[in-house]
Amino acid sequence: MTSERALEAERDAIVAALTPVVDGLVATFGPLCEVVLHDYRDPETSVVALAGSVTGRSVGGAMSEIGLRIVARGDQARDELNYLTRTGTGRTVKSSTMVLRDSTGTVFGALCVNLDVTAVSEAHTLLGALAGLGAAPAELPVTTFGDDIDSVVDVILDTHRHEPWGALDRAGRLALFRSLDERGVFAVRRAIEQVAARLGISRASAYSYLSQARATTSTPPGGPA
Repeated sequence: MTSERALEAERDAIVAALTPVVDGLVATFGPLCEVVLHDYRDPETSVVALAGSVTGRSVGGAMSEIGLRIVARGDQARDELNYLTRTGTGRTVKSSTMVLRDSTGTVFGALCVNLDVTAVSEAHTLLGALAGLGAAPAELPVTTFGDDIDSVVDVILDTHRHEPWGALDRAGRLALFRSLDERGVFAVRRAIEQVAARLGISRASAYSYLSQARATTSTPPGGPA
């Protein structure tokens, strides 16, 4: 059986081997490309290497909503390729997130490629309108990228808190905690305290709702670094 120390050394070696790949990919694809190497062993500072500037993050920064969901899925996480999102500043980004596994299959990080395709998307829309090719494309989901994990958690909470806490019945409260759990919010240290403070409830109540939400979920948390 492989010891935990050996596995940690293996994970370190994988991260070290991929670090120069980050710069190489951006040098190949140019200034509209960003490549981010994440080590999920420390979710709050998961960015260990980065080149390019599409999402505005830096080394030592936190994972995005997508990374949180991968952490929530654990070893069931899969690569997510060629998906489109929109940043908070309105940029259209085409991304691929490829999970990193050690020799036991344990997910411990991800290599993410982000391409700013805003200009391409705008040109496509303009040409489509000129040619009369139908309605405007559907609105893209907004993904929060940031160096501060607390701000990412705040945005996820705001997105999924459609009614005041006091207006929710028990089923609605459990659904809220289940939704936050599926998005990996509670993989972050201090998340329970942060969520409890935002909802105006005690930490003990937040733990209770989370425990009940997990007990009534028939499938493991998961849901696209």
